[in-house]
Amino acid sequence: MKPDTDSSVTEAITRELELMSPAVRTSRVLADELLDPEFVEVGASGRRWVREAMLAELPDMPGAAEDGPQYVPANMSGVVLAPGVVHLTYETTIDGRRARRSSIWRKTDECSGWRMYYHQATPVPDGP
Repeated sequence: MKPDTDSSVTEAITRELELMSPAVRTSRVLADELLDPEFVEVGASGRRWVREAMLAELPDMPGAAEDGPQYVPANMSGVVLAPGVVHLTYETTIDGRRARRSSIWRKTDECSGWRMYYHQATPVPDGP
């Protein structure tokens, strides 16, 4: 990978991890900085989320309470799809539930930095 590719993936991973932290999940201001204006998510429940709904509900969602269950990510990796576009994949566990996750991050300008454009979570069934 080229150095700019490494830094793009590293920055997207850093921001993805920030979105899992209770400090960001409970702060509309901090979460707002990480979600793209055109953000869309398909959650593990199958529900489709748009930016405003996500910002409103994020403080009440799993992983938001400092003293509650937290997301534990594993095997996070990323690839640059095009200049300013990074795709991340990984798995999470929270409160015994596993999900495979995919996020697309984009950087449209230097001021806003990397923001999550799309996210999808797919539950991992119990068993082998």
